[in-house]
Amino acid sequence: MARYEHLPIYREAYDLTVHIEKIVRNFTRYHKYTLGTDLRNKTRSVLERIIEANNTPDRTEHLMGLRQQLENLKVLCRLCHDSGAFGGGTKSYLYVAERLTGLARQNEGWMKQCLGKNGQAGKET
Repeated sequence: MARYEHLPIYREAYDLTVHIEKIVRNFTRYHKYTLGTDLRNKTRSVLERIIEANNTPDRTEHLMGLRQQLENLKVLCRLCHDSGAFGGGTKSYLYVAERLTGLARQNEGWMKQCLGKNGQAGKET
């Protein structure tokens, strides 16, 4: 079993997951059990995808899936903001959006490392 706690992308995703757990607690009842549940599940799913990618020799497929999950999570966060679910207002939404952008950048860098310079799977450490 490979270690994953040392990965910066894992640490940032974990911090985001904890943050989402805390802010969903303050959602109204209407949003808590709809959008809040989706947010919580999707952030945990991102963590799982990072662990899966780290544990496999060919990470490309998992990282492509992670890219899609992050995009879906961005849309969901925007919906939460626009519908007024984020209790902290714009500040809370901006924090989450910045973390998601950072995760997407790290994922893209990891994918480039896996694909190598010529677009072919390369050796990974």
